[in-house]
Amino acid sequence: MKAAAYDAPGPPEVLTYVTVADPVPDPHQVLVKVHAIGLQGGDVRARAAYAVPSPQHVVGYQVAGVIEAVGSEVTDRTIGQPVAAIMLDGSHAERAVADSSWTWVLPPDMDFASAAAVPVEFGTAHEALFEFGGLTAGQTVLVQAGAGGFGLAAIQLAKAAGATVISTASSSARLERLSTYGVDFGIDYTKVDTVSEVMRITNGRGVDLALDSVGGRALAACIEAVAYRGTVVFIGAMGGDESAPDITPLLLKNASLTGFYLVEEMVRALDRTRAIIAEQVNRVHSGELEAVLDLTFRLSEAADAHRRVESREAFGRIIIEP
Repeated sequence: MKAAAYDAPGPPEVLTYVTVADPVPDPHQVLVKVHAIGLQGGDVRARAAYAVPSPQHVVGYQVAGVIEAVGSEVTDRTIGQPVAAIMLDGSHAERAVADSSWTWVLPPDMDFASAAAVPVEFGTAHEALFEFGGLTAGQTVLVQAGAGGFGLAAIQLAKAAGATVISTASSSARLERLSTYGVDFGIDYTKVDTVSEVMRITNGRGVDLALDSVGGRALAACIEAVAYRGTVVFIGAMGGDESAPDITPLLLKNASLTGFYLVEEMVRALDRTRAIIAEQVNRVHSGELEAVLDLTFRLSEAADAHRRVESREAFGRIIIEP
């Protein structure tokens, strides 16, 4: 099969379009013929910095496609079913394997590109907002980097739950687009100070919940902007800055900082997280929520797709198709 593989971490140029052996599912896995790859920020970070287990490594966490084979112990999936799937690596290829319990059967008429932008994005956003963030109707939430796949999912879910949504982005044009998905107050962080603007919007109170997927200064801003007894949920340093912020403001406000990683929650609470993601798949399929998509690249153009992520010009999830 064809894949976008690499031998050592580095810039997008390390990705090469090559022929590699088809993966073989173990007894608890399924083999998926990939129709769409949802390019994750974690894919880009892994390619750039993480050691590879062997040459011609295939990176990537999420796909949608059709099951071609099932392992000997799999009883809940059958050949021919359309699914979305999460795996620890291997998405950047014509075929990928995933544990059957980490797949979600799709409605027959659901397009694969949208499906490839649901489990990680909407599963993470739902958990960060409600299970770990405790968001309820009438509260105010700050979503950093609202134009990303996670940010757009969080904005829509928070708005649907009756929250007031504040979000940051890098231009007024991006904020205008975000307003159509539920942002009540937009902050162009390139022109104004995020914390000062949040305090102005909330009359000095701060937000009940702040979500950050950027790290560094963005996480520090969340800590400063959260209200008394509020919560900050940190889901990753996709901005590349892993410096530790000053957490003293949390102490002074009796506020909380918690981390969330979807894969860890799936390992420890699989039935609950599977059900939550299945619900999000159905909500996107019904049109209640939208998996917002940016550009689509061919698998042979995977390096360009990774560059698009790193440019921070994307609006929504970038898709790669074999």
